Amino acid sequence: MERRVVITGMGIYSCLGKTLDEVRDSLYTGKSGIIFDPTRKEMGFRSALTAKLDIPDLKGELSRSQRVYMPEEAKYAYVATRDALKQAQLDQDYLNTHEVGLLYGNDSSADAVVKSVDIMREKKDTTLVGSGAIFQSMNSTVTMNLGCLFKLKGINLTVSGACASGSHAIGLGALLIRDGLQDIVVCGGAQEVNPFSIGSFDGISAFSVRENEPTKASRPFDRDRDGLVPGGGAATVIIESYESAVKRGAPILGEILSYGFSANGDHISSPNVEGPSRSLQMAIKRSGLDIKEIGYVNAHATSTHVGDANEAKAIAAVFGDHKPEVTSTKGQTGHEMWMAGASEVIYSMLMMKNDFIAANLNFENPDEDSMHLNIPAERISKHFDVFLSNSFGFGGTNSTLIVKNL
Repeated sequence: MERRVVITGMGIYSCLGKTLDEVRDSLYTGKSGIIFDPTRKEMGFRSALTAKLDIPDLKGELSRSQRVYMPEEAKYAYVATRDALKQAQLDQDYLNTHEVGLLYGNDSSADAVVKSVDIMREKKDTTLVGSGAIFQSMNSTVTMNLGCLFKLKGINLTVSGACASGSHAIGLGALLIRDGLQDIVVCGGAQEVNPFSIGSFDGISAFSVRENEPTKASRPFDRDRDGLVPGGGAATVIIESYESAVKRGAPILGEILSYGFSANGDHISSPNVEGPSRSLQMAIKRSGLDIKEIGYVNAHATSTHVGDANEAKAIAAVFGDHKPEVTSTKGQTGHEMWMAGASEVIYSMLMMKNDFIAANLNFENPDEDSMHLNIPAERISKHFDVFLSNSFGFGGTNSTLIVKNL
C-alpha cells in the first residue's frame, strides 16, 4: 500500500529573508530582493542585476576543517537544513540512529572551479589548490557536505535537473517514502550567487537590462518583460511518511499529494507547451483531486518571453474554465535556479498557512497569453488548501508538485 508523504520541517536562506518569518513578511509586503551589483558591470556583464545575498558566517558553528569543504551554496544549504531539522524536531541523536535520506538539487559549483583553475594557471603547482577544492567544485558538493555534517545514513544523492532540480528532489523523495524505501528524506535545492556561476547566461542575453530600476526588472508574465534576474540561496523541506511523523509527534505542515514530470524532447533552451502540459496533467491525475480543488498555482515563469508565454498557454489549456490565482514569486526573488523548485514550495506553504497570495510583482500589463490567466498584481487575502507548483529547466526537464494543507 502506498504511504502518505507529509512535510514536517522547512528552512530557507533567501534574498527575502533568513528565517521563515522574515520570508513570510517579505512575501506579504511585496519586498524585492533584487539589486544592481557594480562588480558585475566592472567584469563586463551586460546586466549587473542580481538578488542580494550574504554568505553565512559559520565560524562559531562549524570547525575550520568542516568549512574548508564548503562552497557558498553548501553554506546556504547548511543553514536552511539546520533550521528545517529543528522545526521537524529531528535532533542529532535521532539522525545518528535512523536512516534519514538526503536528496538535494544542485547543478553547478562554478566559483570553486574558477578559483582552483586560477591558482593552477598562476602558480603552476597543483598542490597549492588546497585539499578542499575537489569537494567544493563537484556538483554533489551540497549532499557531500550535508550528509557528513548531519551524519545522514539513508540515500545520499544530488539531483541535477537544471532549474527543476529542487522540485525533482522533493518529488523523488516523495516516491521513495511512498514506496517504503525511506521514512524521512531531507530534500531541497541550492544555488550559488557569485558572478562566475551565471556569466554564460549573461552572455546569451538571458538577463533583464532594466538596470535603472532593479526592483522592477523581474516581471513574470508582464508584456514588457525583457529577461530574468539571477538569484539563489537554499531551501530545505523535510518530508516523511505520515506514520513516521505521527509516531514521532512531529509537526505536520502539509501533504505532498503528487509529483508530475515530463521532458520536452525538443530544443535545449526554448521550452514548448506540450511538455509542461504533460507534467501538469500527470500531477493532477496522480493527486486524485478534482481540478477545482487546486486553489493556487505557483508558476515557474522566470520573466522570459518564450518561457512565460508557453507556460501561460499550458496552464490555461490544462485548467480550462477553472481559473485559480497564478503568480510567480520570481518577481520578488529573481530566478533562484537550482534552488527555485524547493524555495517556491516553501513560499507557497507560507502563503497557504497565512491565508494570502503574494502579488505577482511588476505585473502591469498582460500579454496575449497571460491575459487568459488569473494573475493578481496586488496581494490578495484568500484561504486555500491545495497548491500546485511548477518548475521547468534547460534541456526540457519539467516537474510539478501538488501540496495539500494539513
